[in-house]
Amino acid sequence: MAVVEESEQQLKQQKKKPVSEDDKRRKKMPPGSLMKALIRPGAGEKTPIEGDQIIYHCTIRTLDGVVVESTRSEYGGNGIPKRQVLGKSKIILGLLEGFPTMLKGEVAMFKVKPELHYGEEDCPVSVPDGFPKDDELHFEIELIEFSKVKVITEDLGVLKKVKEDGQGWEQPREPYEVKAWISGKSGDGKVIYSHTHGEPFLFTFGKSEIPKGLELGIGTMTRGERAVIYVTNEYLNQCPRMPSVEGVSEVHFEVELLHFVQVRDVLGDGRLIKRRLQDGRGEFPMDCPLHDSLLRVHYKGMLLNEEKTVFYDTSVDNTGQPFEFRSGEGLVPEGFEMCTRLMLPGEIASVTCPPDYAYDKFPRPANVPQGAYVKWEIELLDYEKQKDWTGFNFREIMDDVEKIKGTGNRLFKEGKYELAKAKYEHVLREFNHVNPQDDEEGKEFANTRDLLHLNMAACLLKTGEYRKSVESCNKVLDANPAHVKALYRRGMAYMAVGNFEEARADFNKMMSVDKSSEATANAALLKLKKEEQEIHKRARQQFKGLFDKKPGEISEAGGKDLQEEAPLYSDDRGAINDDKEHLLEATRPPPTSIWSRLWPSTRNLFTTLGLDRCAIL
Repeated sequence: MAVVEESEQQLKQQKKKPVSEDDKRRKKMPPGSLMKALIRPGAGEKTPIEGDQIIYHCTIRTLDGVVVESTRSEYGGNGIPKRQVLGKSKIILGLLEGFPTMLKGEVAMFKVKPELHYGEEDCPVSVPDGFPKDDELHFEIELIEFSKVKVITEDLGVLKKVKEDGQGWEQPREPYEVKAWISGKSGDGKVIYSHTHGEPFLFTFGKSEIPKGLELGIGTMTRGERAVIYVTNEYLNQCPRMPSVEGVSEVHFEVELLHFVQVRDVLGDGRLIKRRLQDGRGEFPMDCPLHDSLLRVHYKGMLLNEEKTVFYDTSVDNTGQPFEFRSGEGLVPEGFEMCTRLMLPGEIASVTCPPDYAYDKFPRPANVPQGAYVKWEIELLDYEKQKDWTGFNFREIMDDVEKIKGTGNRLFKEGKYELAKAKYEHVLREFNHVNPQDDEEGKEFANTRDLLHLNMAACLLKTGEYRKSVESCNKVLDANPAHVKALYRRGMAYMAVGNFEEARADFNKMMSVDKSSEATANAALLKLKKEEQEIHKRARQQFKGLFDKKPGEISEAGGKDLQEEAPLYSDDRGAINDDKEHLLEATRPPPTSIWSRLWPSTRNLFTTLGLDRCAIL
């Protein structure tokens, strides 16, 4: 029992909050340095706690009743209450201790010694010269209200108090179209702006149509939410849709977020825009179609010419039947699929798509010119998620794997390497939950898994992810070090990153374990030799004259710009093909820079150049 109690005590100590600066200040308070007298009782039972915003009037007097400073207009103040956040704002120590003892509406007098107000050592709040900070003072406080707030900017320039919760969790973002009721008042209650009747206030989020602070606050709201957004003048920039505010330190905006239309800049460059026309069912994005879902849509495609020429309409050209396609299989233009993946069932959306994401890289309808921007109006009727393998026997699983692998192979041949990679990754991930029941099933499972890893390696070669390609090959070679195709593909990946010694070792090992691979291995070694020579030739040009100068002289390395040189790859990189195993052909991977291929073999390179004899002086 003693051990259990000790461990529980340790857990409690670990969960304790770190000591804040305010807590350290409190520990320095001498006894009797703060006294409170109640002038008017407050209402309720709750008192402010850390994180609450407090709004209060404050009048500071000397002990003989002379007013030193006040927020009240009758004592020379501006009439605007102070607004601070406990635990966030800079507050004198006496009030930091005093506020948590007060009720809403309460008026109290605090007698504060100098070390608890502006006379505190390293006081975080400054005062003007001539302020009696070394005297004992009276602070008359009226706590007008306090409430929980959301801190939107770290400098406390924008805060939000929720008056009524909204629905869902989706919030406006650029470039959503937002409808709201909005009114604004200065700190003393003067109405500055009001739009609460007639047509709702409509603006486009992220276009600087409203003050920055107000937009930041609305960006944290959900549909139907009502809130007060407190904005200081640092965030009250001039904007075209609201009158400019001068001579006001802050504005309290009361906002009711009525509705917003989801508008998404899918590519981030303004070319592929999806605009929601009708809300769907469910929550975004949790209820949007996943990868490998079967989608059923109605859509109408049109050109962006004056006539808005319609080139396809499922309600007419498909005998009124919905169009079905499975996501992640490259069966529709890329822009079409990207946008439908962002839709909810029942949603209707308008999509404006650039040619390179429409039909320039996809079979083009006869009446769509090359290079044409298009517009689709899409209704996502519903979708079905891909079935998992729960309840499948081993044969049913392997049959499904063959279908998915076949789709991946088709995508690879079409040059859609990312989509192909996703297919292989999906199967390999699900393979972690497959348990063969006998040796025959185990052998089939292992062989299929090896093929998937090699196909992944081929995709990674094409996308320039050479290190990951090596890792995929290693997963095969760890179990079978003599796997010829894995050795070949890893050798090609090593060659691509300039690890020539490792590549040469793999090609030589191929020939030692399989004599029939000599022709392929020798061709790869010949190519490797040519690439080494080319790399060394370029390196000599880059370092030409570098070591020929006398001490103190400046030499310039290299001659021509690397970009002016001939390409590193003059032909395709091949992989061993085996029709029986449906292995993919790994053709030429994307070229890499000369330097990224130089550094892995720096030691060999400098030895070849005769630079290994240099000493550090």
